[in-house]
Amino acid sequence: MRDELKAKLLLPPEGARVLCAVSGGADSMCLLTLLAETGAYTLAAAHFEHGIRGGESLRDCAFVESWCRERGIVCYTAHGDVPAYALAHHLGTEEAARELRYAFLEQTAEREDFSYIATAHNADDNAETVLLNLTRGTGPQGLCGIPPRRGRLIRPLLGLTRAEIESLLTEKGVPWVQDSSNAEDAYSRNRIRHAVTPVLRELNPGFTRAVARTGELLRRDEDCLQQMARAFLAEQFDGESVPTAPLLALHRAVSGRVVRLLAPRTLEEKHVEAILALCRGTERGYADVPGLRVRRERGRLYFREEEPLEPIPETPLVPGQSLRFEAQGLEITTKTVSTGEEIHNSFKTYALKYETICGNLSVSSPRPGESYRVAGRGCTKTLKALFAESKTTARERLRTPVLRDEQGIVLAPPFGAAERCLPREGDRLLIVEIKEIK
Repeated sequence: MRDELKAKLLLPPEGARVLCAVSGGADSMCLLTLLAETGAYTLAAAHFEHGIRGGESLRDCAFVESWCRERGIVCYTAHGDVPAYALAHHLGTEEAARELRYAFLEQTAEREDFSYIATAHNADDNAETVLLNLTRGTGPQGLCGIPPRRGRLIRPLLGLTRAEIESLLTEKGVPWVQDSSNAEDAYSRNRIRHAVTPVLRELNPGFTRAVARTGELLRRDEDCLQQMARAFLAEQFDGESVPTAPLLALHRAVSGRVVRLLAPRTLEEKHVEAILALCRGTERGYADVPGLRVRRERGRLYFREEEPLEPIPETPLVPGQSLRFEAQGLEITTKTVSTGEEIHNSFKTYALKYETICGNLSVSSPRPGESYRVAGRGCTKTLKALFAESKTTARERLRTPVLRDEQGIVLAPPFGAAERCLPREGDRLLIVEIKEIK
């Protein structure tokens, strides 16, 4: 291998076990050839047939298998149904193909104990990726382009242009197959490749190299900001929350990265801003973002993922007995007391006039559209409106035990008893106590 060529390659360390993703196209055939020529690796090929292009797709698979067999290179293959997968998971064809392909590569590498998965992305692919990300309104990370390495994924050819790759294959007499879909403008990347980059190369023949250089500079800055965000987490994150004041004191470029590091999924900028806006509040609150509900409480933001909560089931309530709802962490105890006792209502203990209760009692989570006349308010309000006024979260609403008789609601904590059940001194009482249990 020529020294000037080797200098452009981002090769793994000698002696590594490398699984090379090979489609049969020029880029992947060049990568496989160069890795094999070094003789420095335990090398195997992996080909995923997407089930999109019919006979042409099967031809590509047979080509890769034959080429590897003739040279004694182990070749792992798999077949998928990308259109069916895309339909089932509501994905575009390109995204579905990528998910299935990378899943196959990762599973094969794990099963066969490969340290690296090499893919054949080149400098032109990188420039196209940056332009695509730019059209979508990306942040600095998107403008960094394709990373040379992510986990065990490596991209040895990022320093070579497509023209250099095809010239090298011609020089070595290595064949490759053409993917007819690359000529179609139905895909966004192809439209960039055919209509946009040629114009940019007219403005600057070194456009591809310029994009790569910009990406490298941005990666350095991004690495610095990420280190600052991780340092903050190392000092302030207690396993489920961070303090709001120190987070807000950070530069916005760092605080946004802290939030992204804590989220289980990739967040859009609007989601990051929603969490930081929550951080600026002073009372309890929450923000729902993909994969997570972030809560603000007592000067901290909680990023703990909570298990889905089932509503309290419809359950008969017999005075004098206790009910435990383990899933919701609640216990409800009731008792009747004689007339003449003083009334002491509290946040978790309520007194109702026993004689006004009509028929049997029951308890459950709130029902849609329910309303009642709350004692002391002089009006009838829906539970939905009451919850909205008190800024009760959806999870807290599900944990609210609403007591009813045969005429409707008699008690909905924390709003209190229905007006018709409001006791007076001397009345016989039904005492309802609600406890938190673990």
